[in-house]
Amino acid sequence: MRPLNCTSHLLRFIAFSGGLLSSNVLEAAVYEVGPNQACSDIGSVRWEALVPGDEVRIHWRSQPYKEKWVLSCRGTETKPITISGVPGPEGQLPVIDGQDATTRAQLNYWGQERGVVKIGGSNTSGKSVPGYIVLENLDIRGGRAPFTFKGRRGVTAYSKDAASVNVEIVEHLVLRNLALHDSSNGLMVSPQSKNVRVERCHIYDNGNPGSITEHNAYTECDGIVFEGNHFGPLREGCAGNNLKDRSAGLVVSYNWIEGGNRQLDLVDATGNAALNASPAYRHTHVFGNVIIEREGDGNNQIVHYGGDSGKTGGYRKGVLYFYHNTVISSRTRSVALFRLSTDEETVECQGNILHVTSKGKNLSLMCKLGVLKLGKNWLTEGWVPSVDEFTGKIQTMAASVQGLDPGFVSLQGQDFNLAPGSPCIGTASDLPAGVPPVLHRYIRHQKIEDFPAAGQRNLGAL
Repeated sequence: MRPLNCTSHLLRFIAFSGGLLSSNVLEAAVYEVGPNQACSDIGSVRWEALVPGDEVRIHWRSQPYKEKWVLSCRGTETKPITISGVPGPEGQLPVIDGQDATTRAQLNYWGQERGVVKIGGSNTSGKSVPGYIVLENLDIRGGRAPFTFKGRRGVTAYSKDAASVNVEIVEHLVLRNLALHDSSNGLMVSPQSKNVRVERCHIYDNGNPGSITEHNAYTECDGIVFEGNHFGPLREGCAGNNLKDRSAGLVVSYNWIEGGNRQLDLVDATGNAALNASPAYRHTHVFGNVIIEREGDGNNQIVHYGGDSGKTGGYRKGVLYFYHNTVISSRTRSVALFRLSTDEETVECQGNILHVTSKGKNLSLMCKLGVLKLGKNWLTEGWVPSVDEFTGKIQTMAASVQGLDPGFVSLQGQDFNLAPGSPCIGTASDLPAGVPPVLHRYIRHQKIEDFPAAGQRNLGAL
């Protein structure tokens, strides 16, 4: 790659847009943005002219960048287009603040009110489906009412469903080491998108007070993986879920998920019929996560699987594979680990630590419906199948370990590693064939490390 100043950037843009050069022959370039850099502000980058291999580097500064933009460009598998924050001297991520932000006049795109950074949907790029994009190392905030920005229609208020990052359409997107907060939704991904990976992000403090329809993450696409992320509580008074997903091929692995109306709300696809028809829609994998239900969180259900539209024909009606997670509830009343929407949904639950800090009878595994295939787990002694009038089925595949203390290093300090002598050490059963193996564990925060290749596995995530 070669560095490009804003003047040569302009000449390159003129040649590209005038048809003198195609994206296949343009040499990849690096655009440096920030103090003492070639581009003083984000708006100096002509986003609509980025080509495969280009990199935009946004340098940290003490003041936030109050700018917003759209990415509607397309890289390739070997030459993605990368937008990277360059951290400050103490590791501070550059801040992109949607409050009072401006948008470069040449960026003509719809839906400006729905996101601080928008991916897909632009009148100027010529790319109907952007793809092979990496967005990383940025703190993106401020996409919510009553905040406003100055865009194509002058001063405009953010919509109720605005997001720090709003993905309208994309193929092959990596979101890495982002802080997404103080917006109505931290992340939104829309149904026409494919192959999205969200890794090592901190997603927290989102939502609208009194509303259940905005979430830390709200996603629906064909193939999405959440790995190594730290999902924190929503904004005070906000009743949305932590991760709400409607995707086909969802994998939730090695994350820390704390708080929310529900920690995981995995429901039916409603925006793209192809998702409902995909075989991957029937198989959801949740493994290696630390999941925390706090006293005072809204719903007492931790995981909802199936659907919520009321059109049961399109519900997931498949299998939720839930294994090697550590689930902790500090509620003083009962919790329900799983709510399945119909008797045609199944959860296979094994290798987990499922612990309530109050009486064991407050650990309820199911609500009213569905099939639970219960393998070997550690369960708080005194657990109950359900506190509801349960009409589903529980099939015991292997005897679980039960007790009052799973043997954490520090329950109060949220160190859920296993202390010597823990009954969960080395007691896990083999996983069934065909499910993704557990290869890593989560490290506080936003890191994962490899498990040793040999040795019998512990119960739980860590």
